[in-house]
Amino acid sequence: MTQLESLPDDIRRAVAETRERVAALHAQLPRWGLVVWTAGNVSERVPGADLFVIKPSGVSYDDLRPEQMVVCTLDGAKIDDGTPAWLRPSSDTAAHAYVYRHMPEVGGVVHTHSAYATAYAARGQEIPCILTMVADEFGGPIPIGPLAIIGDDSIGQGIVETLTGHRSRAVLMAQHGPFTIGSDGRDAVKAAVMCEEVARTVSIAQQRGPVAPLPQEMIDKLWHRYQNVYGQHAEES
Repeated sequence: MTQLESLPDDIRRAVAETRERVAALHAQLPRWGLVVWTAGNVSERVPGADLFVIKPSGVSYDDLRPEQMVVCTLDGAKIDDGTPAWLRPSSDTAAHAYVYRHMPEVGGVVHTHSAYATAYAARGQEIPCILTMVADEFGGPIPIGPLAIIGDDSIGQGIVETLTGHRSRAVLMAQHGPFTIGSDGRDAVKAAVMCEEVARTVSIAQQRGPVAPLPQEMIDKLWHRYQNVYGQHAEES
């Protein structure tokens, strides 16, 4: 078993910094109303190492501390990370690990059971791209992934199969709930927040009558603008 204390100093520092970020990011999930009780989790890849950090299973968000964050290999195995042997990683660890192994560009993964997005998952319906916000954030509809068993890497396979080649950073796993990916943990949390926001708004709109998707040409333009123009950008030297 890999031992944290035997790793190079720079990797141990990276692990400690990642644990701090992941612990802090978990506080964002209840803040934005994305989770109840102990459901949901955030993970983040450790820079420079084939490791990631994830929430321990079944621990209250109020009790989470950086030193409790579990460190795993990309196979989903917990390393000797200084936590008690009985402290197990999230039940979704195998799914997160599969994503990291097969999508090297992904640096963060989030899972929630946020109400409106999960309602679409329960019905097996994608979230249609009827708002500029959906086009901006997701580049088109938020897709439905397959029904998959919890506990092994089946969910991870469904995430990868659905999102590979897709603009969306969110997938609604059928009859389960949303998973989001990002360049790091914070980016994946943002995607989870925005997924729930557009799910709520689109759901309300659909209750009032038929809705029309945005034209593809407009979706493409909105996506490009938001991804490449919107916000602040460091000046090129």
